[in-house]
Amino acid sequence: MKTLTLDLSGIYATVPAEAVQAWREKSDQYQHQLHTATGLGNDFLGWINLPNEISDADFSAIEEAARDLQQRCDYVVSIGIGGSYLGARAVIEALTPSFEAYRREHSAPQVIFAGHNIGEDYLSELVDFLQDKRFGLINISKSGTTTEPAIAFRILKALLEKQVGREEARERIIAVTDKARGALRTLADKEGYKTFIIPDDIGGRFSVLTPVGLLPIAVAGFDIRELVRGAREMKALVDESVPFDQNPAALYAAARNSLYHVGKKIEILGNFHPRLHYIGEWWKQLYGESEGKDHKGIFNAAVDFSADLHSMGQWIQEGERNIFETIISVAEPNSELRIEQDEANLDGLNYLSGKRVDEVNKMAELGVRVAHIDGGVPNIRIVLPKLDAYYIGQLFYFFEKAVGISGYMLEVNPFNQPGVEAYKKNMFALLEKPGFEEETRAIKSRLQ
Repeated sequence: MKTLTLDLSGIYATVPAEAVQAWREKSDQYQHQLHTATGLGNDFLGWINLPNEISDADFSAIEEAARDLQQRCDYVVSIGIGGSYLGARAVIEALTPSFEAYRREHSAPQVIFAGHNIGEDYLSELVDFLQDKRFGLINISKSGTTTEPAIAFRILKALLEKQVGREEARERIIAVTDKARGALRTLADKEGYKTFIIPDDIGGRFSVLTPVGLLPIAVAGFDIRELVRGAREMKALVDESVPFDQNPAALYAAARNSLYHVGKKIEILGNFHPRLHYIGEWWKQLYGESEGKDHKGIFNAAVDFSADLHSMGQWIQEGERNIFETIISVAEPNSELRIEQDEANLDGLNYLSGKRVDEVNKMAELGVRVAHIDGGVPNIRIVLPKLDAYYIGQLFYFFEKAVGISGYMLEVNPFNQPGVEAYKKNMFALLEKPGFEEETRAIKSRLQ
């Protein structure tokens, strides 16, 4: 079986191979800390062994719950924010044909996402859409009180109960939450909702291989066993026992930090496959929330090529030289389409006649890489053999392991997110939430 591959040759004009290799000793040290739980954030390392710990019984329980929703629903709303939705959405978007939503019939329910914003129009339009639809809910929240998903769940739960009655609604609602505590756990126990547990030792951005991600992915009709199998294979390829110069996760972490130390403070994740957009969104949270603290960290951005070549391409090519690029390339598309000969040739494309569209795309990718490297933008290339569940599983675990190592190289705790709480405190104060009276007075005095 083929595997993901990493190509660092595009960075060596900026940082020599020796600079990357110089991280070997520290990389080995940090890997050891991750695997022995002796480093920062060691209470959130459950993701490391997770691919090997998911049992057949775990798969079967998720698949059974997914089948039940599939039989009862044409649409399933997955409610969550941050890590509670980005992983699932990334996988579903990557595996779903681009125009599936426009088809009249589907082999599995359409998974819709809510609770990741507080947009009144968004929720109103969703309620209007679901009025006459067979739908169910997956509510993903450890506490059940996070504002965005809590609002969405309150509104959609009321709609569902009004539509089908409280008893049937119970059968169409699944809670993914804490094993013992929190408002959602209390409600789920009271109402008798089917539940799945969010592990205590796995943070949200690392949770895609828990029921947080696996359940919505299964409901959408995709093979979660293949996703996990890919992650399991990658786990072996980036294990602590794998030598540094053969370990793609360690090398990626070392390359990023080498570039960071010479002033490359922005990483742009690019792709040449339209279905990879949400992979970029998931990656931004994983790396931004893990590394952006203590006034350190690489800023994460994402672009979709070749479309964004005609917008952000100018800045990437000739803007400030504080950036580097990581490109996800898909070696072989899932379909074949060739460019036909045209007698008139008014568009001048007959020189491409007979070529696959992907061949043109690959030349665009190569041309962009060369142009950006020549323009002073170091380039890292990650190649997926195909875009399927197995290789996405590989990609996700590769990025997870790399960010753990990279965060330690930055000398930060990659597994907390203290800054996320700052806006929440201000929002609660401004909304005059009970218990925030002092904060309310303080922030309102600043705004007078």
